[in-house]
Amino acid sequence: MKTIDVRGLFCPEPVFRTKIEIERLSMGDLLKIISDDPESEEDISRWVSRNGHELVSVNKIERDLEFIIKKAK
Repeated sequence: MKTIDVRGLFCPEPVFRTKIEIERLSMGDLLKIISDDPESEEDISRWVSRNGHELVSVNKIERDLEFIIKKAK
């Protein structure tokens, strides 16, 4: 599983970084994103569903959000 840390970055940068990394993966691969931008929960979740990928999980760990996305196509 590939992990990217976008803590310290704010909208729209976490979504841009997610898009770049997901394009580098093969179908079925997992991407973990760690963010501390509270807006990223809605932004990344919306981007994932709009682009047909699967949001496997979203966990809040203290001030951080941890997303697991499965590349669908």
